[in-house]
Amino acid sequence: MKKFRKVLDGLTTSSPANPGGSPACGSAAGTPSTAPTPRELEIQETLMSEHFQICKTVRHGVPYQPTALAFDPVQKILAIGSRSGGVRLLGRPGVDCHCQHESGAAVLQLQFLINEGALVTACADDTLHLWNLRQRRPAILHSLKFNRERITFCHLPFQSKWLYVGTERGNTHIVNIESFILSGYVIMWNKAIELSTKTHPGPVVHLSDSPKDEGKLLIGFESGTIVMWDLRAKRTDFRIYYDEAIHSASWHHEGRQFMCSHSDGSLSMWNLRNTAKPFQVTFPHGKTQRDGRKESCKPILKVEYKTSRNSSEAFVVFSGGLSYDKAGRRPTLTIMHGKAITVLEMDYPIVDFLVLCETPYINEVQEPYAVVVLLEKDFVVVDLTQSNFPIFENPYPMDIHESPVTCTAYFADCPPDIIPVLYSIGAKHKKTGYSHKEWPVSGGTWTVGSQTYPEIIITGHADGSIKFWDATAITLQMLYKLKTSKVFEKPKSGDVGRSAELVEEDPYAVQMISWCPQSRILCVVGISAHVILYRFSKHDASTTITSLEVRLQCEMEDVISPSDTENTPSFSDPSGHSPQPQPPSPRSNTPDSMRDSIPCLKVKDRMIRMPPGYQAELVVQLLWVDGEPPQQITSLDLNSAYGLLALGNCNGLTVVDYLQKTILLCMSTLELYGSADPFQRLTRSPRKNRQSTSDFCMRGLSNFHSDSKKRIRTSYQSLTELSDNQVSLDLERSKSPTSESRENSFSRSRSSSVSSIDRETKEAVTTLQFAESYGRKSDTLPTPCLWVGTSLGLVLIIPMSIPTDEQERLEDPVTVAPTGTVLMLKGSILRIGFLDCGGALINSPYEVWRDQHAPDHPDRPRKRKLVNFSPSSSQEASGDGHLAVVCSERQAKVFFMPSQACLYVHNITESSFVLRADVVSVCNSVCLACFCANGHIMTLSLPSLRPLLDVNYLPLTDMRIARTFCFTNGGQALYLCSPTEIQRITYSQEMCDNLQEMLGELFTPIETPEAQNRGFLKGFFGGNAQTFDREELFGEAAAGKASRSLAQHIPGQGGMEGMKAAAGGVVGELARARIALDERGQRLGELEERTALMMTSAETFSKHAHELMLKCKDKKWYQF
Repeated sequence: MKKFRKVLDGLTTSSPANPGGSPACGSAAGTPSTAPTPRELEIQETLMSEHFQICKTVRHGVPYQPTALAFDPVQKILAIGSRSGGVRLLGRPGVDCHCQHESGAAVLQLQFLINEGALVTACADDTLHLWNLRQRRPAILHSLKFNRERITFCHLPFQSKWLYVGTERGNTHIVNIESFILSGYVIMWNKAIELSTKTHPGPVVHLSDSPKDEGKLLIGFESGTIVMWDLRAKRTDFRIYYDEAIHSASWHHEGRQFMCSHSDGSLSMWNLRNTAKPFQVTFPHGKTQRDGRKESCKPILKVEYKTSRNSSEAFVVFSGGLSYDKAGRRPTLTIMHGKAITVLEMDYPIVDFLVLCETPYINEVQEPYAVVVLLEKDFVVVDLTQSNFPIFENPYPMDIHESPVTCTAYFADCPPDIIPVLYSIGAKHKKTGYSHKEWPVSGGTWTVGSQTYPEIIITGHADGSIKFWDATAITLQMLYKLKTSKVFEKPKSGDVGRSAELVEEDPYAVQMISWCPQSRILCVVGISAHVILYRFSKHDASTTITSLEVRLQCEMEDVISPSDTENTPSFSDPSGHSPQPQPPSPRSNTPDSMRDSIPCLKVKDRMIRMPPGYQAELVVQLLWVDGEPPQQITSLDLNSAYGLLALGNCNGLTVVDYLQKTILLCMSTLELYGSADPFQRLTRSPRKNRQSTSDFCMRGLSNFHSDSKKRIRTSYQSLTELSDNQVSLDLERSKSPTSESRENSFSRSRSSSVSSIDRETKEAVTTLQFAESYGRKSDTLPTPCLWVGTSLGLVLIIPMSIPTDEQERLEDPVTVAPTGTVLMLKGSILRIGFLDCGGALINSPYEVWRDQHAPDHPDRPRKRKLVNFSPSSSQEASGDGHLAVVCSERQAKVFFMPSQACLYVHNITESSFVLRADVVSVCNSVCLACFCANGHIMTLSLPSLRPLLDVNYLPLTDMRIARTFCFTNGGQALYLCSPTEIQRITYSQEMCDNLQEMLGELFTPIETPEAQNRGFLKGFFGGNAQTFDREELFGEAAAGKASRSLAQHIPGQGGMEGMKAAAGGVVGELARARIALDERGQRLGELEERTALMMTSAETFSKHAHELMLKCKDKKWYQF
């Protein structure tokens, strides 16, 4: 009979979904079912494919690998470019926009068209782009691709439409910003230097127009040559040949002198009256040695020279220049004001900096008030108006990566009171000493949209810290930080500690987070095989942390075998009492090979004073067994109404009663099946009580390799060690119960840990879910149950008996009795959710939060208040029972409970596998959202499992995205797109439509400040720069056309990113056709340009040939 059930179950599992609406397969047990058909349920599904669209919403965090910085002093908007081709635009809090160059080329330089709502980017592929910032989603208007020269420096004078572009060959070209066409005016390097010079001056590293005369252009070459070029006369005014290479230059606002920074750590000052030599050379950080020579210093990469009205002394700000002898010193920014020299040490290398000034005019007193410093992994602003130079408090979340992010959790529609409470607690621990002035980057406008609800993002980090973020209305603000490492004793300096054997660098790294917003209970899973349970309190408390130690081992080889069934153990009393766990052995300091019954970390066993906020109450630790470290925890669930905590790994399952601080269940996965085990397995030989060699060893976990026994290993790689490159996800996977081929896939637990498993793997617990459900087919009323999903695609239902009275709940034991109920799917189980017979989502019961450390009130005794969502409470019209949605890495099924009949089945993917799946609420309905390893995002209707959306969102998936991707209600999701940035997306059409309202405006109409009246004498003696007409000089009429082969003009795409993102749905066919048409038109345009180029070339050749013929026509043969 058992074999017949197995065969029938295999047939029903592989059945395709029936689009006609009839049941797709029968009961999992193969027996007749009285379950209603889908038509009898009469569930009205409202979600359609047009309700879904993929769209990026906002990106948080400091740009990864930043390269360039720019600031609009009138609009007060900041731009940051990155190595991956991204551009981040920042204004006041809420004004935050991310743009991406399609080429992915690094951004070399940024130039704002000041107060024009436009930005020019110069990229490493030698292309200039003009971005329109007058729309909420900036788009490229024009692009200009240089074909024969490499761009090294750009300069755009204020209120000018002509952009100077310096190249690697030493030439300077001029681009019209309005038409994005090259001018025929070119400053060739050989015209800029003297004819007698035998060496090339090198690439152009600096371009700037003189504040005194806009018709003079200062050109700095890398070799140390400086040229003042007269644009009108087309010749040089003077040339300077300096011994040291130049990195940057900066003018005094009067235009009579300028300063240069050099590769030897020196600053040179030059006066235009005498350019034969600098009138001052200083080594700010170079001391004079005994022999009279200056000690060698590092290059000064950039210098800015700014004047102030209130002080006769100018501000000189530069980066670098430290002595080589001062090894180990952090990167510095130096501020020189008169004789005072202030050195500001930075946490990361300085990429770029800008001095912010009150006026955009370079020929006025600058009045510097702040310095924006762009670091490799941070972004700080220094207040120059105060003598101690404090930094501004950054309103943007630039410290997400303070410790590398190892996991994320996203909660939408949280209780409205939780955010103010967390903020009030977290505000007490904020740093002080910030500048009291307002944040200087205050451009743009942003208002909270009408459709906002409380959202919280939780990030876990490698150092064991947990951060709560307010993510309401596309913003991100830090609320509260928790350090889980404070629960444990610090390892002694002489003893590396037990944690070193588990994870060398990050023994406290957070692997998983489970949070109940209603009860405010937090569970944290650490990489050292521990779980910490926290309760929230507004009051401080002195308490002792309870520690439970679990010896979780497997007594059988979970190997599918053709042996007889007599080796399969069965339960002696499946309805009996909760099994007694084996008492842990006392700790010992035995050698590693004999280490047994000790945890990886030592919990503090003394009274601890805990501040208000999250306070640790219980720690559950898995123990070493026979010299083998505990296996990583692969699944976790918490239910505050039941007072239970469940955790699982490759060895089995543990259920903990955290109210009574006891272990209710500690069993291997095999023992949970009893006689209902669908597989035939071999018993362990020869020792029964010895823990098996490690099946799920973490990276660098164990050195105990055995030649006599084949080891089954999986690699856990910390996110701190992940490469930034795309990582192949095609790892070997074990055989499923249906003997499906699992090549090119990996096993993924609910913690998103990636495994590589042999075919003889043991069965890991991959997902856990507490719910009010039916443990047996004969049950008539729902009871508390624990649903257990395994890596072999099996689902077990474990009913529990929990006392209802509060006092009895704290005293009487909770009975846990596995029944052997088994449901089967293809692939590892990822997610379990529940619907009532009306198709509505059934939430797990929870306990309403109460502060356990609050003072007692005699009138209001503190009792547990439970909220229960029983499936039978709202189903009088629909009948008894509920629906269970189970999703694996290959398949999704909907079962009717308690009959366990499979109503719907859908094979999600055959070529790939699902990494993350969640049952989410969208548009007042429910759907199943899936993220696959091949980058596809899919949504399926519930309960019929109709495909609604399938978009190839990410062309390649790296390991970081696989570990951090998570869905939430409201059609939102997030993932870690780089080590320092969180990307939020939406898959809801409604939110895509409302996104324009939610985003901030980058451009606001502001009148350009008027230039100061220079006065008669200053205008007379200082020269009249206002008469310089660049149009007359650089226009086509005067300068002619530039060579077409030098650069190619590319018209902007006009924001086609959004169209491409939508191209995966049903409506996407039209978008695809439109994109193809535009691409075809672009190719035709390129062909037309090439044809015109060939015609021009032919005309030129014909003209030259005709001139040569006329020239040689009357010459004799001897005159040639």
